[in-house]
Parts: sequence; structure tokens; C-alpha cells
Amino acid sequence: RGRGRGRAESVSSIRSKALPNPDRLPRSLRAMAAPSVTISVMLAVHEKKASSVNMYKPLRKYIARNFSERQAQEAEQDLQAVQQMRNAVEKASDSLESRRDLLQRYFRALCVMECRLGISDERQHVNSLSFAWYDAFKQSKKASQQSIHFEKAAVMFNLGAVQSQLALSADRTTAAGLKQACNCYQAAAGAFAFLRDSISVKAASGSSTLDISVDCAGMLEKLMLAQAQECFFEKVTSDQKPHSLCAKVARQVGLYYEEAYAALVLPPLNQHFDRTWVAHVQLKAAQFHGEACYRTALALHEEENVAEEIARLKVASSVLSAAKKSGKGAVGPLVDALSKLETNVNLNLERAEKENDRVYLMRIPSLNSLSPLPAASLVKSTSLVDVLDISNETLFSGIVPDSSAKAVSRYTEMVDNIIRVQVEKLQQQSEITKVKLKDMDLPASLHALEGQTTLPYHLRQDVEAAQLDGGPSGLEAEMKHLRDLRRANEETLLQVEELLKKEAREDGQFRKQFGARWTRARSSTLTKHFQDRLNSFSEKLKQAAEMDARIERTIKDNRSLMAILDVTPIETALPALGRPEISLSSDKDAIVGALKKSLGQLEILGSQCAGLEEMLKEIKRKDDILPKLMSSSGSYEDLFKRELDKYNPICQEIAKNVEAQEELLQQIKVQHDAFSAIFKLEDFKASQDQAYQQISLAVSKYHEIHDNIVNEGMKFYITLQDAINNLKQQCSDYVMTRNIQCRDMIEDLQRQLAGFSFHDSNSTLKYPAVSQPPQRPAPSVPQHNAHSSYYRSLDQAGLPNSSSLPQPYLQQQHTPQANYMAGHQAAGTTPPPLPPYYASPGHNQASAPYYSQVGTPSPPMPSHDYSHPPYPGWQGTYYGATSLMTQSSSQPPPPYHGSQTGGYYPPPQGDDSK
Repeated sequence: RGRGRGRAESVSSIRSKALPNPDRLPRSLRAMAAPSVTISVMLAVHEKKASSVNMYKPLRKYIARNFSERQAQEAEQDLQAVQQMRNAVEKASDSLESRRDLLQRYFRALCVMECRLGISDERQHVNSLSFAWYDAFKQSKKASQQSIHFEKAAVMFNLGAVQSQLALSADRTTAAGLKQACNCYQAAAGAFAFLRDSISVKAASGSSTLDISVDCAGMLEKLMLAQAQECFFEKVTSDQKPHSLCAKVARQVGLYYEEAYAALVLPPLNQHFDRTWVAHVQLKAAQFHGEACYRTALALHEEENVAEEIARLKVASSVLSAAKKSGKGAVGPLVDALSKLETNVNLNLERAEKENDRVYLMRIPSLNSLSPLPAASLVKSTSLVDVLDISNETLFSGIVPDSSAKAVSRYTEMVDNIIRVQVEKLQQQSEITKVKLKDMDLPASLHALEGQTTLPYHLRQDVEAAQLDGGPSGLEAEMKHLRDLRRANEETLLQVEELLKKEAREDGQFRKQFGARWTRARSSTLTKHFQDRLNSFSEKLKQAAEMDARIERTIKDNRSLMAILDVTPIETALPALGRPEISLSSDKDAIVGALKKSLGQLEILGSQCAGLEEMLKEIKRKDDILPKLMSSSGSYEDLFKRELDKYNPICQEIAKNVEAQEELLQQIKVQHDAFSAIFKLEDFKASQDQAYQQISLAVSKYHEIHDNIVNEGMKFYITLQDAINNLKQQCSDYVMTRNIQCRDMIEDLQRQLAGFSFHDSNSTLKYPAVSQPPQRPAPSVPQHNAHSSYYRSLDQAGLPNSSSLPQPYLQQQHTPQANYMAGHQAAGTTPPPLPPYYASPGHNQASAPYYSQVGTPSPPMPSHDYSHPPYPGWQGTYYGATSLMTQSSSQPPPPYHGSQTGGYYPPPQGDDSK
């Protein structure tokens, strides 16, 4: 273990796990690639080195002098046991477990001696016994004290060091070893926490070393907790837990390391530790901050939240890059681990940015706007209460009488009672002061006089939310957006209607030309359902336009009410408490100044309360009556009285503070009455309440209108656009099919007129029926609550359903093109070229869903673009509404009506589908 070196060193533990090479993974899985080797470097603390000391002679002499020779003889065995334990502590041990047990036994023995024997530089105690220890981190520095607290502090430090060595020696590649390491690091943290809270202050009274100080013990506790949490991180990652959980565990590791690093770089520790320690902790903090961002980005990638994923990866890259530049002196494996993590982060960042540029086109949030990463602490400092319990110890049992222990307990109860009574006085007075100031509306009234009026917190939050959404001035832009969407849908409907009219005109011309020989079905019969759906969509658009007009009228009618929300800062719209132009009192400035002065004095008294309470607790922490009890020959009551007297000055200060607060409150009440009369405070409060009510009504009306526009209107138009585009696709396929059929019939009639025979069954053309509707699954329809929906339901408006999608050639085994070519080959003729209108613009014939084989379900409708964008600047799917846009035949939500509170508009009456 290298104990002879007398200082703490860093020891690395490397654990490797073979993983697939990220470069060989499929493109879709590369974002999940992790480093091929996981390197974990942790620290252990070496023990303090002790100088030899003979405890036997001073202790025996003290017992014989202060008690009796007989008691000294009876304690002979105990004295020898204590000396043997001290000798063993000074030497090295072959087993860490036996070393840990030895330190625990010796610490319990020291606690027993502290209760039964006094070891200090005081004359009535064992003052010829001095303990000397070297600093664990600066072995050239040595300190000695005639105090058992110094000995206890050194032993407790060594106990924490041994626990850290046990943790580091564990094989963390196994589950049992990982659990052992985690438990030992938590036990080490518990030892250093006990040292900080219970011993360090007492041990620092004389010459001492920095390693057992409060600052150093606190830093080591955080370091041990960080490494224990790191063991949990290794556990969750090896068990392939969700990335979100791994990110929380990693973030807590980073926070613990950050706390340890903050202590290392501040006095008095900044010049005490080796540079490798500081660099190690700094790089660890950065590594796990980056790891948390990286794991969070992986979770965001699974959720397809590309924007925040990129932002988190940028944070991780920045943190890791900065740490590598500043963390000089760290061990190589740690630097390598940091570099590999940075490589993975940068690879994922590059991949995410490319995906966003090509597919998502999402705005990347600024790094400052990101919320803090959540952390999950799975470790805590192990309590040493059970380990250090001395209730069953038998050392020096004949030295201290039971009455002394009972006296200590009684004294402690008396001290606790004093502190409890005084703290209750302070808390009660603090509550009284708060209530009275609130009743007088202070100091808010003075702030209003200075133009510093503020809104209530909840109202300010509502106003800021409305302003972030654009405020009332942004409603016009949103309405323009709504009109653009409506116009785009209307234009698409006109295109579909013109397409059907053109086909009907051509069919009528051929029917007039060929008369009875033109035997195919009339267009008006086949397109009736298309026309019904067109009419239904037109009706819904007309209703929606009426609703839009109602919203515009509502905005216009409430513009003056909502205008206050555009004021920034909003406090400028509040009434100000102005000075009266004419006042009978010439000392109004003096009244205001006196009131401010009184409030300032009251604030000072309030701040003093916390200090007085802390002073009481500090006296109790340093109050150790046991040595005085053991050395006292008089009455315990006299001793208690003298010891409790040291609390009297603080109690008197508390009484003066409470009395001064009561007098100030009475004085403030008189000054406030004069202030209220001069400045007409009641009128100001009434106008202020009226302003608050106006702002509240404006916020409510704004949210009502904004929700109707964004959450209802836009969703309706976007969903309706899908349905209309779906109808346009069906009509285009229908027209193409009719054109092909028309061409074949013309060729057939031309051959009949030329005298060709078509009685051969092999050459007879089978014209496909165009009236047989295909059987398609009914599309899913986005559902809206009846009380919150903006638009009336369109379920009965003729939107796409299983009975309205004409597929003329579903019964054919081949495509219309194949039938067309086969007919001419059977007749021995060369087919003429297809007409220009064979394929509609933008139609993909190879993937058209109306030419699938019999018994094969129709594939999903491909996306087609038959017209210009709905309006300038249109970029595609609105607000990333995946659930609306992935359904090619989804129906739009019902026409909008009012909100839950009654809303603007009643739903349209009647059923259009009938």
C-alpha cells in the first residue's frame, strides 16, 4: 500500500469492456455507440504517520493520583490493552480489514478515556501525554498536542483512509466487487464527515495539521461520495439502464466532484495538495458533466428531439474541451477517457447537425436557455453511530462512577431546554413582525412611492408567458397565418374541382361524338362522391371563415383591454404612489425618512436573530462538561450553575432584541398612519387592485384568443389540408384511369370502323370497371374534446373513408399500362404513344397505390405535391404535428367554437353529410 511514503496518491483502476466498433454500426445506430473501452480512475487516501508514545505510565500515574492505587492496579490490564492498540496503530498491518477493525477498536477506547480520564494540557488532567502526527499530504509537517481530541481526529482520518483503500482494492469488474467498492467509499465518506462535524473543531484548538481540518475533511467526504456514486454509474451502464437514468446518476457524480474541486482551489487547501489531485478532480467533474449531457442527448435522440440534443452535445463538447486545456497533470488513463468521450460527443454532434439541416430544420435553443440537468443521488455518508458505540465497552469501567454519566445527561437536558426556549422566542417574534408589516403593506408602500411597484408573483408569471407568446400585438400575425392556411386550402379545392370538370367535359364530347357506341359509365355517376366531399370541404371552409371573422372581431373589440400586456416593463402600467401637490403637513419628507429608518432598524434586528441562535448552538457544541465533572470534588449543582452562566449573555441579548422589535413595531405603526393619511394610501391600494384586476382580465382574454387561434384554428386547417391533398390525389388517379380507358375505347372503335374483327376471345379488350370502390381501412381521426374543440366535427362532412376511394383497377392483375399494351399485341397492332395526360404532373406511376394486385392491401398513399406552397414561407408540417401529418387520409377536427369557459362561438347546427 505504500504507507511509508506518508502521503495520499492517486491509484488507477482500469476496466475494459469490448463493444462494437461504432464505424461498423448501421447509420441509424451510430448515435447509440459508446466508447469501446471504459476507463475508471479513482483515488485512495494514505494514512497519517504517527510518532511513538508511551501512554501506560502517564495514565497509570494519573489514576493512582486522582483515584487510588487500588483502582490503578485494577486498570492495569486496560492500560496495557490501550498501549498495545497504540503500538499497532503506529505500525503497518498486512490486512486492510484487520487495520480497519484495529482503528475502530482504538477509537472506541479513546472515547471511553475521554469520558473517564482527562487528557489535555490542563493541570487537573493527564498533561504529560503528548500525541504527535504527520500531515498525510505534507509528510514533512508534524504537529503534536496534549489533547485526546487531536488523537481521535488522527485515528478517524486514518479510518477513512483505510476505507478508501479497501474500496480501491475491490475488483469492480464483478458485481460483488463493485458493491464492496461502493460501500467502502460511503463508509470513508462517513468517517470524514464524522471528523468534520464532531472532532475537527476541538482538535484545531492547538497546533494541528491541515489534513484533519474542517475544510479538508469536508472536501474528502465529497470526493468519497463522488467515487461511490461513480460506482453506481458503472453499475447502471453495465446493466444497460435507460440513458435518462444514466444521465441523472452521471450528473450527480459531476456535482460531487465539482464540490470537491471548489474546496481544493480555495484557501486553505489551494496550496496544500499536489497538482495531480487538483487536476484529477477537475477532469473528473468535467468528464461526468459531459457524460450527463452525452447520455441526455442519447435519450433525446430516441425521442427525436434533435434541437435540444444538439444543444446538450454542444455543452458537453465545450466542457470537455475546456477541461482538457486546463486540467494539466492528470494521469494518462483519465485523459484518454476524457478524449474518447469527447470524440463520441463530437461524432454525435456532427451527425445530429446534419440530420437537422437535412430533415428536421429545427431551431437550436441557446445554451443559456437549457434547463439544469436533473441529478439522482444514490449514495450517502455511512453513519458511524453503531460502529463507534461505547455502551458495551468495559475499559476503565472502575474509574468513572455512574453518577457522572447521569450528571452529564442531566446537564445536557438543561442546556437543550435553554436553547429551545430562546429559539422559540426568536421565532415567535419573527412571525409577529411579518404579520404586522404585511397588514401595513410595508415596505411595498415605500417602494411604490419610489416608482418600484411590482406585480404579484403569479400575475407576473402570466404576463411574462403572454409576452413570450407574442402578446396582443402578435395576434394579428397569427391571424394572417390562419388566413394563409385557409386560402391555401381553398385554392387546392378549386384545383380538384377543375380537374373533375375537365374530365367530365372530355367524356361528354366523346359521348356526343360516338353516341350509343360510347358505352362506359358517365363521369357524373362516378364522381358523385368526389363532388359530395368537395362540397363538404367547401362548407367547412366557409364555416371556418366565419369563425375566423368572429375571432378578428373579438381581437378588435378587446384590443384596448389587452393593450396593457404590450407594455414593457409591465410595472410601468401600474399606478404610482405620487406625492400630494397640496398638503397641510410640511413634514411629509420627514415622515417618509423616519419610516424608512425604522424599517431599516427592524431589518437589522431581524438579521441579528439568526446570529444569536447560532451563537447558542456554537456554545453548546464546544461545551464539554465531562472533564470538569470527573475532576470536580464539589456539588454537581454548583458546577452546573457555573457552566450554565455562559449562556446568560446570549439569553439577555435575545431578550433585548425581542423588546426592541416590539418597540419599533409600535413606532412604525404611528409613522405608517401619518404616511397613509398624507399620501392617501387607501385610494392608491384601490387603484392598484383595479390595475391588477385589469391585467388579470387581459391575460385571461389573451390566452382565450391565442388558444383558439393556435390550438384549434391552425390544427384544423393543417389537418384539413391533408384531407384535401388526399382527395386531390384520388381524383388525379381517377382522371388518369379514365384517360387510359378513353384511349383504349377510341382505338377499339377505330378498328371496328376499319372492318377489323374482334370476336376472338384472345384479342377482346376487357375494360376495367371504374365504379368499384376499393376496400381501405378507415383512417384514424384526430380526436378533440367537445368542450375545448375549436371546430365542429367533420366526421359527417365526407372526409376520406373506406367507401369513398375509387380504385377502378383493383380487380385487374396488371396495371392499366400493361392491359393497354396487351390489348394491342393481341390484336396484332402497334399501339400509338400514350397521350400527354396519361400521367398527371408529379404522379409517380410506378408507386401508384391503385394498381396493386388482387388480394394485396393497397400500400400507403405516397406524398405528392400538386400545387405551389400554401403561402409564402410555408415550410411543411405545422409545429411538427406528427400525429396529424402521418395519416394521409386523416380527417380535420371539427370547426372551432368557444373555449371551456363558454367561448366565442356556438357549434354549427345540422348535419352536412346527410
